[in-house]
Amino acid sequence: MTYVDGFVAAVPAANRDAYRKHAEEAAAVFKEYGAVKLVECWGDDVPEGKVTSFPMAVKRQPDETVVFSWILWPSREVRNAAMAKIMDDPRMRPEDMPFDGKRMIYGGFEVIVDA
Repeated sequence: MTYVDGFVAAVPAANRDAYRKHAEEAAAVFKEYGAVKLVECWGDDVPEGKVTSFPMAVKRQPDETVVFSWILWPSREVRNAAMAKIMDDPRMRPEDMPFDGKRMIYGGFEVIVDA
C-alpha cells in the first residue's frame, strides 16, 4: 500500500516564487529517490481557528501564507530508505529553505482509503 508524508509550513508571502523554485528542485530530488508524486499547495482559503487551525499549528505571522504539501511513496520501506539518502544529499540543505523549518509540521501516514 502507498505511503504519504504530509507537511504544513508558514512561508513569507514575499517568498512565494523562491518557495516554488525550492519545491520544484526538491520534487526532483524526492522523485530521484523513489517518490511517486510531490504536491505543493499555496494557502488560498485557510481560516484562523479558535481552538486549532493550520495557521495556529505553524504559528503563521501576518506576512506569511500556509503551505500544505504531500509526497506519495510506493511504500513506507521505500520512503524510509529514500529519506536517509535525501537527508545526506547536498541539494537538500536546510539553510536554503525560503521559510522557517522549525515551525513546519510533518508526519508519515499509511493510506487506508484511496478512492
